[in-house]
Parts: sequence; structure tokens; C-alpha cells
Amino acid sequence: MSKQDSHFFNNFSLVLGILFAVTLGLFAFARQVGEEHQLAQVTTDPRYVSGVEDRLKPVGSVAVAGQDNTALAIQSNGPEITVALPADGTAAYETGCVACHGAGIAGAPKAGDKGAWGPRIAQGKATLYKHAIEGYNGKAGVMPAKGGQISWPDDLITQAVDHMVDLSK
Repeated sequence: MSKQDSHFFNNFSLVLGILFAVTLGLFAFARQVGEEHQLAQVTTDPRYVSGVEDRLKPVGSVAVAGQDNTALAIQSNGPEITVALPADGTAAYETGCVACHGAGIAGAPKAGDKGAWGPRIAQGKATLYKHAIEGYNGKAGVMPAKGGQISWPDDLITQAVDHMVDLSK
């Protein structure tokens, strides 16, 4: 390599090094200024401040006997949710029970199968009601409590049992 080429590479390397150092310096300066400005702007932003206040609110309060605790009463955030119930045992069977008792899933006796229902009916309606309401784990299969319809009242479950028994006689 000639002396002239060597001189060019040395100068070129020096210029590149200086440009790289200036670039790093400007980058560091911009970051520092940006962080300070962003921190000042974010912490004074009303949305940020209200969000922090919401997250720092106490989760609950303690009601003390003998003091006015009316401010601690539970308040509803929306309309009360109601569950639509089937009108009777037949509708309950068609809405929920048929999922298992229509196809015999999980060992459930099919509605109308006299051979499968005969021994169960022989145990008495009280036992059938108890198994339907509380659930049952037996050799033949599994019956979840209320057939998984936990929001249904017990009398609707007993009506559905009566309907399946009537189909299986």
C-alpha cells in the first residue's frame, strides 16, 4: 500500500470515528432531554394522574359497629341480571337435560329407555330427585348437580325428573 493510500485511510478513519462519536453524543443528549420532558409531561397529564389515583384507591372499607356505615353499602354498577328459566319440566328437559339424556352421554339413561330407567325408578322418586339435585357418581355414569344448570330451582329439576320418568314408563 502506498503512503498516499495510507494517509487517506487514516484521515477517513478519523472522520468516521468523529462522526460516530458525534452521533452517539447527539443520541445520548436527545434521550436525556426526551426522558426529562416526557416524565414532566406524563406526570402532569390528568389522565395519568387519575389512573394512578384509581389504582391506589383502597379495595375495601371496614364497617365499624355503632358508627354510620351507610357510605359503605354495596352499590350496583348496572341493571340486575336475571336468568330466563324454562316454564316447566318438559321445557327444562328440552333445554338442558336432553343434552345428556337424549344421547346417553356419560352413562346417562336415555329418556324413554325402560330398561335403563326401571332400576332407577324402583329406587323411588326421592332418590331420583336427590341424585338430580345434588349430583351422583355411580358405576353406570356421572350426573352433575342439577345437570349443570345450577341457577335452576330445585322444583324445576324435580319436574324435569318427573317428565323423564313419565317418558320411561
